[in-house]
Amino acid sequence: MSPFQVGLLGCVCLLVLLSSSMPVAIAMMLVGTAGFAAVVSPAAAMSMLTAELYDTFTSYSLTVIPLFVLMGQAAFHSGISRRLFQTAYHWMGHWPGGMAISTIGACTAFGAICGSGPATAATMASVVLPEMKRYRYDMELATGAVAAGGSLGMLIPPSVVFIVYAILTEQSIGKLFIAGIMPGILIAVLFCLTIWILCKRRPQLGPAGPQVPFGEKIRSLAGVSETLVLFLAVIGGMFAGLFTPTEAAAVGAAGAILIAAFQKKLTLSMLNRSLKETVRTSCMVMFIVTGAVIFGRFLAITQIPYKLASFLASLPLPGWGIMALIILFYLLAGCFVDALGLIMLTIPIFYPVVTELGFDPIWFGVIIVVVTQMGVISPPVGVNVYVVGGIERDVPLQTIFRGAMPFLAALIVAAVLLIIFPQIALFLPNLIR
Repeated sequence: MSPFQVGLLGCVCLLVLLSSSMPVAIAMMLVGTAGFAAVVSPAAAMSMLTAELYDTFTSYSLTVIPLFVLMGQAAFHSGISRRLFQTAYHWMGHWPGGMAISTIGACTAFGAICGSGPATAATMASVVLPEMKRYRYDMELATGAVAAGGSLGMLIPPSVVFIVYAILTEQSIGKLFIAGIMPGILIAVLFCLTIWILCKRRPQLGPAGPQVPFGEKIRSLAGVSETLVLFLAVIGGMFAGLFTPTEAAAVGAAGAILIAAFQKKLTLSMLNRSLKETVRTSCMVMFIVTGAVIFGRFLAITQIPYKLASFLASLPLPGWGIMALIILFYLLAGCFVDALGLIMLTIPIFYPVVTELGFDPIWFGVIIVVVTQMGVISPPVGVNVYVVGGIERDVPLQTIFRGAMPFLAALIVAAVLLIIFPQIALFLPNLIR
């Protein structure tokens, strides 16, 4: 067989392995190594495998991942998430669906120090769902809001998905982080508007809470002070050119631990839990990165990405038509494959197409994250839905999926706006050129 045919066979084998529930990292490593051995030689494949494993786990640029994960873990265990929700509820709780809207606000703020969609969903679910039950919220709306709000952790910087995309495409992590700010705010506003419309039409879904005196609202802002300090130190430091992304991550991790100490929440048990979760999450991401790099090496020698790029570029369609096809693919594939794994699998294939068509790679990174956000709340593999369902076991999964559907519509609106007005994502990154 020719290298191209071996490449096609490898893609089919990968799909078969993924459908059998094999972990994404293992499937990509296995197919990539076997394919490389078939095209080049077994000795070259083993040499490539060991070299990529070593290079990934010793990469300085990838140290940003465990540092940001540690920042999020320390922030969670110090009680920041609960204080964020309480502040948001003081300001927005009196609106129709105010508690669900407050959840979106808290998810947005917590995403700024977490970097993971499922982690944001899990954290906020444990904080807000008991409260929404107490205030007799419709659990379809409540769980759907938490699952959708958690997805903001994928887009609001610092985002693990952005870090991985930046490494795969050799783009600036700092610019990608900054590019995610305005789209993240846009989606949060659309989510809040969705809840307001639903509860305005059917008040029984989410009853409005009591009006809080203005003075108490002002005092509640102390609950966001730690998050604001961390966000300004990390993102502000990168925007001002004071830190590299890795240095900013270290500052954020140290700052989160200091905040925990200041709040008297820093104990050996808390530190132990934070470090264990950081190691577990970071190793998972590192293995996925390694698998993607190995599979990408295999695809490169088969020339599938370049032939696909040439084929798509030669189609009698305008650039936006081809981009629409790519986005449609991500929208459909995101329903079946984990967001991080999907990006790892497809970026080596589609990135050359995007650059060939002249689209901005920073804008494309934002679009891909927004589209894969849809996947984490879409059946059948909506990761955030399963996370929320695992915490609130009394609510059937189909109820949570139904609750997430209005937010899926809001994400589609956001994607359309980003395509029509790319400056929503590019305005801030252009300021630091």
